[in-house]
Amino acid sequence: MHTRKAARLGVDVSEIGFGAWAIGGTWGEVTQADAEAALNAALDEGVSFIDTADVYGAGRSEQIIGKVLDERGGDRPFVATKAGRGGPNTPESYTRSYLESCINQSLTNLKCERLDLLQLHCPHPAVFYMPEVFATLDDLVSAGKLRHYGVSVEKVEEALKAIEYPGVAGVQIIYNIFRQRPAQLFFREAERKGVAVIARVPLASGLLTGKMNAHSTFASDDHRTFNRDGEMFDRGETFSGVPFGAALEAVDHIRPLVPEGTTMAAFALRWILMDPAVTVVIPGAKNEVQALANARASDLAPLADDTMSAVKNVYDRDIAPHVHQRW
Repeated sequence: MHTRKAARLGVDVSEIGFGAWAIGGTWGEVTQADAEAALNAALDEGVSFIDTADVYGAGRSEQIIGKVLDERGGDRPFVATKAGRGGPNTPESYTRSYLESCINQSLTNLKCERLDLLQLHCPHPAVFYMPEVFATLDDLVSAGKLRHYGVSVEKVEEALKAIEYPGVAGVQIIYNIFRQRPAQLFFREAERKGVAVIARVPLASGLLTGKMNAHSTFASDDHRTFNRDGEMFDRGETFSGVPFGAALEAVDHIRPLVPEGTTMAAFALRWILMDPAVTVVIPGAKNEVQALANARASDLAPLADDTMSAVKNVYDRDIAPHVHQRW
């Protein structure tokens, strides 16, 4: 497993992380046994970065992580969690007392004394223009509650505003073959400032595994059923905001670019890692098999220049009109 480092984060982390949304909820049923097996498999493969949130399964994701890490013992991986979506998500809600209550619950769930990275969880856009919120986070670092803090964002503009605050150590943003805009101005600024870039939704909610078709269905509690048009949260979190039919056509154009013996999912993860600004990519896994496949993508050879150009052509022609200026 290869590692990467961002100056503001201050530690080396595995370039493939473990995204723990799926083991919490809204991705269909994941048993406790499968969730624990997936996380253990990732850790055994050298994954040293875990991303979760307090609202994933109403704490279930954090609790599973806390249990597994407690049972394994030894040096703990770097664990990033999030706060801010458990309440009304209004600008006024980001008070010190609210953030401390979120932090305290996450510390309990994760069985630790200090959070490695607390990320504001796609906060109301006005929060990025409230320096007092970031000053509170600075105070919580000084108080020993947090090692670092950062933000998870929906839009490139939010990411650029966030890294104006010197205490922001990491920005989590959707970046994949279907969402390429972050690699323009934001990635270059993050790289210049030493901000960690955490690439989420790397497989576009499973589209970039190449396993879906027009007849694919999902469980009623899976966000790919109930959030296709943004009914519950930002539309861009589901299938990266790309209309399902258009995305399937683009996948068919990408399929011939995947080297023989490589899965499309591994190819999509390797594509993300081609940009040196990316610190870690956090694919989810619902079972051991998926976790192992994700982790082993770190071993793939770099993609050829003509392959990268061909992927860009597919994006420009088939995907960009749907998403590029929205997020």
